[in-house]
Amino acid sequence: MIKLIRQNPPVASKRKMALEAHERVRLDYYYWMNNRESPEVIDYLNAENDYLKAVMAPTEALQRQLFDEMKGRIKEDDESVPYFKNGYFYYNRYEIGSEYPIYCRKLGNLTAREEIMLDVNELGKDFAYYHVGSLGVSQDQRLLCYSYDAIGRRIYNLAFKHLTHKETLRDQLTDVTGNFSWANDSQTIFYAKQDPETLRSHRIYKHRLGTSQEDDVLVYEEVDDAFTCFVRKSKSQQYLYIVSQSTVSTEYRVLPADQPDGEWKLVQLRERDLEYELEHVEGYFYILTNAFGAKNFQLMRAPVEDCSKSFWEEFIPHRENVLLEGMEVFKNHLVLEERFFGLGRLQIRSWDGLQKHYIKMDEPVYTVWVGQNAEYYTNILRFGYNSLCTPSSIFDYDMDTRSKILMKQQEVVGGYDAKDYLSERCWGNAPDGTEIPISLVYKKELFRKDGSNPLLLYAYGSYGYSTDPTFSSNRLSLLDRGFVYAIAHVRGGQEMGRYWYEDGKMLRKKNTFSDFITCAEYLTREKYTDTSRLFAMGGSAGGLLMGVVINERPDLFKGVVAAVPFVDVVTTMLDESIPLTTGEFDEWGNPKEKTYYDYMLSYSPYDNVTKQAYPNLLVISGLHDSQVQYWEPTKWVAKLREYKTDENFLLLYTNMVAGHGGASGRFRALKELAMEYAFLISLVE
Repeated sequence: MIKLIRQNPPVASKRKMALEAHERVRLDYYYWMNNRESPEVIDYLNAENDYLKAVMAPTEALQRQLFDEMKGRIKEDDESVPYFKNGYFYYNRYEIGSEYPIYCRKLGNLTAREEIMLDVNELGKDFAYYHVGSLGVSQDQRLLCYSYDAIGRRIYNLAFKHLTHKETLRDQLTDVTGNFSWANDSQTIFYAKQDPETLRSHRIYKHRLGTSQEDDVLVYEEVDDAFTCFVRKSKSQQYLYIVSQSTVSTEYRVLPADQPDGEWKLVQLRERDLEYELEHVEGYFYILTNAFGAKNFQLMRAPVEDCSKSFWEEFIPHRENVLLEGMEVFKNHLVLEERFFGLGRLQIRSWDGLQKHYIKMDEPVYTVWVGQNAEYYTNILRFGYNSLCTPSSIFDYDMDTRSKILMKQQEVVGGYDAKDYLSERCWGNAPDGTEIPISLVYKKELFRKDGSNPLLLYAYGSYGYSTDPTFSSNRLSLLDRGFVYAIAHVRGGQEMGRYWYEDGKMLRKKNTFSDFITCAEYLTREKYTDTSRLFAMGGSAGGLLMGVVINERPDLFKGVVAAVPFVDVVTTMLDESIPLTTGEFDEWGNPKEKTYYDYMLSYSPYDNVTKQAYPNLLVISGLHDSQVQYWEPTKWVAKLREYKTDENFLLLYTNMVAGHGGASGRFRALKELAMEYAFLISLVE
C-alpha cells in the first residue's frame, strides 16, 4: 500500500482586501494572488508544486506505471478514417513516439500518393506547449489556413500554406480566436478577433491574401458584451454565416460565399430567449429553433429570399419528451440528432417525410454522434458510437438499405475484451422527487456489491452540456484496480431535455449540487461503495460542483480531484475585465443584481469555506488559463489550508506552461492524469 508523505505545506501570506457590493463587505485575504506577473505569486505557485512533488514522492513509481499503462494502450501509429470532400480524401495520422497529428490528403482515391498538408510535430518541436486548432482548405484546394496557439491561453495566430508549392505564405494573422472561413474565391478569408482584455470574440474581419493584417476590413462588430460572434460556412458551400450568440439568444447574418465583397443579410433580429441555427438546402434555410414556445426545439424552414421569423414554417414539430439537438443534411435525406430519456439517437428521414427510421443501437447505455459528413450528394451517413464498455467506433451507414459497415474501432493495444466489463444505469431520487440518472461501469470479476469497491463519481452539470457515457482506455487503469467509475447526469446538463438544463442554472443552480449529493448517497446506500472509498472528480464548472459539495457534505468523500475549478464565483462575476465574464450572466446570474448576488454568494465555494474537516483534495490549475484564471484555485487552496480542521492532504498542482485544457500533446497530458489517478489510488485502504 502506498502512503503519501506528510510535509509542512506552503503558507500564503494574508493581506486584507475589502470587497463591497450591495452594502455588504467581504474580506478577501488572498486577493493579492491576482497578478500573473508577480515574482511572489510565481514563487508561491512553484512552492506548491514542490510541496505536491514531495508529498507524492512515494507514488512516483506508480505514476510511471500508470503512464506506461495508458500510453501502452494507445496505438501510436494510428490513423483516422478518411473522409471525402471536393475531390480529396482527408485524414490525419500519428507516428510512433509523436505527440501531435500529421494532417494528410489523397487525390481521388485512397491508393493515390499521400500529400502531407501539415506536420504538427515539426511545428511544435521547439515549444513546451503547441496546439493546432482549426484547419481549412480553400475552395480551389491549393491553400491551407490553420490556427495555432503556442502558449495555452487560447489566443491563436492564423498561418497560410501553399499546398502545391509547400511554401508558407507571408500572410500571418496574429492574436485571433482561431475561428475562420474561406470565401469561394480562394483569396478571401473571414476570421474572428477577440477583445485583448476580456478575450470575448467580438469582431469579424475580411482578409485578402497578399495584404497586411492592418489593412483587413472590419465587416461586423458585436457591441453587446453578453454576445460573442464567429463565422462559418454552410454545408452547401454556398453561404457564409456570421453567428452572434449569447447563452439564451442567437442572431445570423448570411452572405453568398462567392460574393465576399457583398452585403451581409440579417436573417432574424435577436430576441431574448430566441435561439436558432441555420442550414442551407435547395433554396431554403432550415432553422433549428426554440421559437414559438418550442422548449425542446423544432425544425422550421424559410425561403432564402425571405428568411425572417415571420416566414418560418413548421417542418419537424416540437415534442415534449424529445430534445432536438442537431441536424445533418443530404440531397435525399435529413438526419436528426435527438435525445430521448437521457440517450442520444439518430433519426433518418426522406425530405417528404414518407420514409423515416432510427438507427438501431446494440446496448442499453451508449453514446452516438454524427461524424464527418462533408459530402452532400451521398446516401452514406458516417456516425460514431461508443459506450462505457465499447471502444469508439466509426460506422458508414447506408440510409437507403439500412445497412452499416464498421470503418474503424479504437484499438486498445495489449488486448481488451468488453465482455470483462459491465455497465449499468441506475437512478437516484433528489430531494424534490426528481430522478437523477447515473451511468456506471466496472470490471465484473473485481466487483462486489457490498461497499468494498472504491468508486470515482464524475459530473459537470452546466451550460446544457450533456456528459455522455463514453469509453476511455485510460480509465481501464482504475477499473482493473477494482474501481467503479460513475457519471452523475445532474441538472445543468441537458441529458433529459431542455428543462433539465434550465433546472440547473441561474436561481436553480443548487439543484446541480443536491443532485450530485443524491447520486453519492445512492451509490453508498446501494453498496456500490461506501464513504471511506468514495471519490469525486470534476473540472471547470464541474470543479465548482466539487467545491460546493465538499463544503456541504465533506463526510461523503474520501478524496476529490478538482481540475481548473471555478470556485471564486462572486468576485469573478463582478469583475467584467476578466475574460468571458459578461457572457456568463445568463448562466449564473449577474451579481450586480442583489437577488443573484445573494444566491451566488450562498454557494460560492471560496466564500463558504468554513472551519470543518474536508476530504483529501487535489486541485489542478493552469497558469495561462483564460477561462478559469489560475488565482481562483490558488486562493481556494490557501483559504482551505487556513480553515480546515483535519489532517487530510490538500495539494495544488499548477501547470506553468499550459492553460484550461492542460498539457498539449497526446502523451504529455497522460502524465497529469497519471498523477491524478495515483493520488486516488494512494488513498484506497
